[in-house]
Amino acid sequence: MTALLYGLVLAGGASQRMGRDKAALPYGGRPQLARAFDLVARHVGRCFLSIRADQQSDPLRAAYPCIMDRQEIKDRLGGGPMVGVLSAHVACPDVAWLVIACDLPMLDDTTLAALVNERNADLAATAYVSESDGAPEPLCTIWEPATLAALHGQAAGQTVRPRRILARSAVRLLEVEKTGALENVNAPDERERVLKYFECSEQDVKCQT
Repeated sequence: MTALLYGLVLAGGASQRMGRDKAALPYGGRPQLARAFDLVARHVGRCFLSIRADQQSDPLRAAYPCIMDRQEIKDRLGGGPMVGVLSAHVACPDVAWLVIACDLPMLDDTTLAALVNERNADLAATAYVSESDGAPEPLCTIWEPATLAALHGQAAGQTVRPRRILARSAVRLLEVEKTGALENVNAPDERERVLKYFECSEQDVKCQT
């Protein structure tokens, strides 16, 4: 039987390159985190945020159901996005997880719907091919429970590199239809470029109405 699909928005990063909390940055008048959560929630049974222990009191994150990084997993892996993914797996081990990074402001419903519709639960994961380097993109991926269970079992003392895992596994790979949909925005100059894109898009809509 195909496992249920839950959503996980990775919101535990330190935002060092941006210099500000990326989750709180507004796009289209809303914090990026709020937009990402609502986007994923429309395609899954339940949706959660992945956060660090020291983010529990953050008002923005506290408005959503959260799964906190488990210390024992963090100790074993040392850090990285898979700490949050494997912590979610421990919390709900029998479900598949649609995982996205919170810093994908150009991600849209169509891109997520295609990922969900094309899911192959018999494989390790369903993922997009990155536009930047042609490798599987781990931070907009459906991870099947058997895959996460295997990673959790072998994680002790090892660095879990999600791209390498996907590259070495049987994965359903999809091409991105919308240019830029999976573009990470990690630095101020990258954000300025995306804001200009949104501004141009809004002007195009106004011209058509």
